Amino acid sequence: MKSLKENFQKAHIVIIGSGIIGKFNALELSELGFQVTIIDPSELQNSSYAALGLLMGNMYQKRRGRSWDLRKQSIELWPQWITFLQKFNSELNIEKPLIQLTTNEEKFKKLEKFIYENNDQNLRILERDSIFIKNINKAFQTNNIKGMISFKDGRINPFSLLQTLDKYLKHKKINFSEGEIIKIRKSNNKWISTTRNNQNIKSDMVILCNSLKAIDLIDSISHNITLKPVLGQAMEINVNDAEVDLLSLPKQFNINGKNIIPKSKNKLIIGSTDEYSTKPEENTFEKLTNFLDKKPNWLTKGKISKKWYGVRSRPDGEPSPIMKNLEDGLIICTGFYKNGILLAPACSKWVANEIKNYFS
Repeated sequence: MKSLKENFQKAHIVIIGSGIIGKFNALELSELGFQVTIIDPSELQNSSYAALGLLMGNMYQKRRGRSWDLRKQSIELWPQWITFLQKFNSELNIEKPLIQLTTNEEKFKKLEKFIYENNDQNLRILERDSIFIKNINKAFQTNNIKGMISFKDGRINPFSLLQTLDKYLKHKKINFSEGEIIKIRKSNNKWISTTRNNQNIKSDMVILCNSLKAIDLIDSISHNITLKPVLGQAMEINVNDAEVDLLSLPKQFNINGKNIIPKSKNKLIIGSTDEYSTKPEENTFEKLTNFLDKKPNWLTKGKISKKWYGVRSRPDGEPSPIMKNLEDGLIICTGFYKNGILLAPACSKWVANEIKNYFS
């Protein structure tokens, strides 16, 4: 009887989609010994390159259900994967802590209640007299910001993570194809993935990680899957104001739903995921900077030095993300409209277990 390892080494798996999720699946499966091919026509334009990399796990306020189970598992797995990936990039790490802030008293009361009920030592309330809050209030010329801090959550630089994964995949000689898959079908127990230029790629399994385009390759009606577009957008702002030092602020924080990452003394990134659209509106600057009743002068006068966006998908009528065995040898793993980077280890672990069972 052949060993499982021999079965794995002979099995060929195609992953359609080369974002964080696709590459993490390739990493996990490659470590198990599978032959892997990643297919994506526009690798550098996928939504992972537009992510900010905030890992909101421990501060997630719904502590039950599948979403919390995935977050909890990923919180435990990330340190192990960071240690593993540091062999390919010694500077890769998770910047901690992460701060969530609000100017809404009702929302602050909910944060207080959440921390009190969970008695989690990694979470603390931040009142106005906290040093973190004092510096933020001073910089944003306000006095009513409050919130919580999570010492277990943080941020991983998504661009650095993708580059590190690429180094690993190159080291493992993972196949990569830039073809656009327009059709998949099963023939004689093999999956045939057909590209736009009529190239056929045979495999034993197919994993769909290509966001909105995934449902174009399946019968979404019989599988009852609907995905909606969600726009994640961000911009880098240069500030020419001697009165504000952005490095006095925490390394990453969120105010009223907008994510803020100071990059230098006079440069910061602001981003959010909140639009059912595929292209940003004209007033991106206004939309991303209107998170307080009144903007500080330095932000009003700030100049956009760079802006970018990425289209993600959100499942309609079911929890995010979609992780399903559609039929023998076909798995869908998509719909990460928020926290795709955070959930990558847990979701790739689930995919790997499904595939191991399939070949056992």
